Amino acid sequence: MQVVVLAGGFGTRLRPWTYATPKPILPMLDKTLLEHVVEVVPDSQVDEVVVAGGYKVDDIEAYFKEIDVPYDVTIVRETEPLGTGGALGNCRDVISGQFVCLNGDIISSLDMQIGMDLHNKNGGIGTLALWEVEDPTRFGIVGLDSEKRVTQFKEKPKPEEVFSNLINAGSYLFEDSIFDYIPQGKSSLEREVFPVLAEERQLNGFAFEGYFIDAGTPKSWSEGVQASIANQRWKNGQRIDSNWYADEFIEIHEESMVEHTMLSSGASIEKATLSKCSLLENVRIEAHSILSETLVGRNTTIGRNCSLKNVVVDHESRIPDNTVLSDTQWPIVD
Repeated sequence: MQVVVLAGGFGTRLRPWTYATPKPILPMLDKTLLEHVVEVVPDSQVDEVVVAGGYKVDDIEAYFKEIDVPYDVTIVRETEPLGTGGALGNCRDVISGQFVCLNGDIISSLDMQIGMDLHNKNGGIGTLALWEVEDPTRFGIVGLDSEKRVTQFKEKPKPEEVFSNLINAGSYLFEDSIFDYIPQGKSSLEREVFPVLAEERQLNGFAFEGYFIDAGTPKSWSEGVQASIANQRWKNGQRIDSNWYADEFIEIHEESMVEHTMLSSGASIEKATLSKCSLLENVRIEAHSILSETLVGRNTTIGRNCSLKNVVVDHESRIPDNTVLSDTQWPIVD
């Protein structure tokens, strides 16, 4: 089976990391984000992953030529932003038969086999994974009948328009006849395609439980790391307490407090406090610094007595002693 990953964004909320590396191949534990995204489909079902994107796609292609994954990776390039519908429509010449389509930054407990079984039972053109929320007004909402067929789809409804707390979870199974509903050029699955298919009763939907994270911000990236640690989503490395250790080449002072953190090779932490952080290779945290929900690039030193919360730190950086940062990036951009 083919799996399309919609990866058309620039990863702006994870800059400066994404200046050098496109978001799909940012490391989350010992895998890339894209590999985590694809894991919702059973390994035995995936023959080819088709990446629909435009930003640094040559880097994505080169990366997957160098590593061993159990599927082929094909790049379909966008020369301009096309929206979710246009990005998928741009893949029509390389897709054949039934396929899975996934938003490129979702970390979740979804088992797409459940969607496949429902789709094969009910028929139709598509089956949507759904997630229940208290306030659905920021999302696409879905109405279901007793047989789990979609009766309505409304993108970002006003409060008075809400008819369901089930939202679109950005993970789909489609027949290739979906392309008959997608116009050439820029378009939106959520605003132009799904409402029509819902009206024609050509969509199914199923809710899942567990966790559902859009890992596109420093805070939500940290949540994705925590979920991946808690659910053992790695091949190499090990979990010690609530942290993931890449290997044995990590030094942590015995009086440090470190929790829910990704520790890559070469990490050195003096008497410091870290919570919900991601450290790439060869990061040094000096004494009495406090970091939370912070992403630290490779070959970087955080000085003494620093306080960083919700910060993305570039590679090859040196943050001076006594620096206080919150909700920003380093180097700071005016």
